[in-house]
Amino acid sequence: MPRSPVPPLLPHAPPLGALLRQYAAGSALACDPVDQGLLNRGYRLRTTRGRYFLKHHFDPETAAPEAIARQHGATQRLAALGVPVAPPLPAHDGRTVAVVGGHAYALHPWVEGRHRHGAQLTAEQCGRLGALLGVVHASLERVMPVEGRERGEKGAAADGGARTAEGAPDSEPRTPSDAGTRDGRCLAPPGEGVPDDVHRARAGRSAPGAERAASLCPATARADGARAGKPHAGHPPVQNAETTPPVDAGADPAVTFALIDDLLARVRRHRPADSFDELARHRLLERRSLLEQHVGGRPPHGGPVGWVHGDFHPFNLLYRGDAPAAIVDWDRLGVKPRAEEAVRAAAIFFVRPAGALDLPKVRAYARAYRRTAGATPSELAAAVHRVWWERLNDFWMLRWHYERGDTRADSQFPAASALVVWWTREYEAVCDAFVG
Repeated sequence: MPRSPVPPLLPHAPPLGALLRQYAAGSALACDPVDQGLLNRGYRLRTTRGRYFLKHHFDPETAAPEAIARQHGATQRLAALGVPVAPPLPAHDGRTVAVVGGHAYALHPWVEGRHRHGAQLTAEQCGRLGALLGVVHASLERVMPVEGRERGEKGAAADGGARTAEGAPDSEPRTPSDAGTRDGRCLAPPGEGVPDDVHRARAGRSAPGAERAASLCPATARADGARAGKPHAGHPPVQNAETTPPVDAGADPAVTFALIDDLLARVRRHRPADSFDELARHRLLERRSLLEQHVGGRPPHGGPVGWVHGDFHPFNLLYRGDAPAAIVDWDRLGVKPRAEEAVRAAAIFFVRPAGALDLPKVRAYARAYRRTAGATPSELAAAVHRVWWERLNDFWMLRWHYERGDTRADSQFPAASALVVWWTREYEAVCDAFVG
């Protein structure tokens, strides 16, 4: 899941005595680190008064006092609306953050439950999952400040959606997601409109995917076209670089090509070579070829943003029986494209080991999300396009492995890298599942 920078892998013992003196939580009996989590540190804490989850807010990007206060306030207000969350417990002074030795900690009630991947959910439960995320987005709109959303919209417009492939796990693009569509129709990966800088980066190479440039998601065109009183044209024009104002959105393919070359060099230098190196080299060469074919598919910016969880995936949702018990880890709470979070979460929950998405489950999830969040098919279609482009240009797992020597995400790489290839091939089917 996309993140940066990474906490050191060295063990860190929290100062339990000094911490617990600030709470009415008794004395510590046991404290064990929680395995999951690539951003901050978590501990399963047992005291003379019960069980708790102790969180060490370590990551510099999300541990600023105002960021933690925003997260805590949001979960407290969401809990009051009945959203399944686990708000922090107040200390003796009423604060929800305890600072000891310059480090910030928060104490939460321990939620008994287990994580469930999409393969463990029935179609009905997939619908409940989509509805839950829709409720989260709709509820955040009720409880979070409007000025924060407005700042997010202005920031997105100012940076034009620029994003390179340097993002880390579950890192969200900073721009809205109404791009990749024309009149509410979903553009499949196009091959035209190739930027000049990419031509210079790959001089002499053609874009063999150009014939797919006008391929669409028919379900979106029919649905939105019917509402607007417009006929479905089948293959409307692709965005033309000569007639459309230039925009800067999504990952820059020229930067991605340079990153691929750098990673390939790192793979070659790695000794002794192993099976991970072999797979990495294969996927890098494969991705370079795909990007050359679809280099004109870079989406423009535009569309609605709102408050989102920012990191909605199986390890951040606990189930008790068949029902969600708590959405945890709100470190990435922020103003971002809501529909993109819905698509990105589905790509994590419903990816199969071989890299394909379980589209029937995606469809049940997306229908429920659209209904509860009030999202339109065209919003979802645009988000599919942007998240596909993000995945096509993203190499955070390989960067962790080869640049940082951090192998914690290695197990995710086979399915995640295969998904990009499958998604490109089955683009229209994926789009149809989200909007149909």
